[in-house]
This record gives sequence, C-alpha cells and structure tokens, in this order.
Amino acid sequence: MNWQEVCADPCLHDLPYKIELNEQGQILMSPVRLYHSAFQGKIIRMLAQLIEHGEAFPEFAVATEKGTKVADVVWCSDALWQQIKHEDESSVAQEICVEVLSSANTAAEMLEKRRLYFRHGAEEVWMCNQDGTMQFFIAAGEIAHSHLVSAFPKRIDV
Repeated sequence: MNWQEVCADPCLHDLPYKIELNEQGQILMSPVRLYHSAFQGKIIRMLAQLIEHGEAFPEFAVATEKGTKVADVVWCSDALWQQIKHEDESSVAQEICVEVLSSANTAAEMLEKRRLYFRHGAEEVWMCNQDGTMQFFIAAGEIAHSHLVSAFPKRIDV
C-alpha cells in the first residue's frame, strides 16, 4: 500500500489513530491520547507566536525510504510550503519536525525517526516527552535549546 491509497481509502477516514506506513507498505496505527493532542495544539500555537514567517502543521506526512512517517507537528517555511503544498506526502522533511512521545514509543523508534527526518532535510527534530519536557536535536546530536526558535521553552504545560 502507498500513501495515496491510504489517503483515498474511505475505511481509513476518521480513525482515532495516527497512521503511518512502514517500508513494506504496511499500515501502522497508534492510538492518540488526549494529552498528545493537547501538546500538539500547544506546540503549534507557540510556534505561531514565536516565528513570524512560515506555518506550523499537525500530523504531517513525510515520504522516506522506510515508509511514510507522520510528524506530530512540523514548522514549514513559506518557501518550502510553496514547493510541496500540492504533494500527497511531503517529498522532504520540514525544517522542524516534532514528535510527541507516548509510553508506546521506543528509544530505537525515535532514533530512527530522527535519522530519517534529518536524512530528508530537517534542520531540527524536537521530542516532547509525556511530562512536557522538550528535547531538541540537530543532525549531530542533542542541543540545549532550539537554534531556529531560541525562545521555545524547555518544558511546556497543558
């Protein structure tokens, strides 16, 4: 199965799960808890307040060689948005990709997602832990705070 087929399948609309594809085209579904949505909304609002240009989006599909990965939140510059806005899944990762973690996420899974986002053009990858603690990464490793949005806090509350 490919991403276009997933998007077109009426049986998969309105599911209360986050959907991704693995490298074999198999659908992976993860249930979303309320705190997950709350953190997504808060991160999007904060990005909109802190960055003058560009746009923050939830649940953004990114094509990778390991299947379609869906970042919980992304920030996309205006220029990049103009390049990808008509695609079904983004051919490149956005400048900032954010994952809101749950107890089901493993360290290996998150490391792989970071590697894929960086390989496909992300400048930073952020992780929001279940307690709202933020971790910021560049391709070389973890950094103390975001270089792109230096005013973004190290912890957020919902």
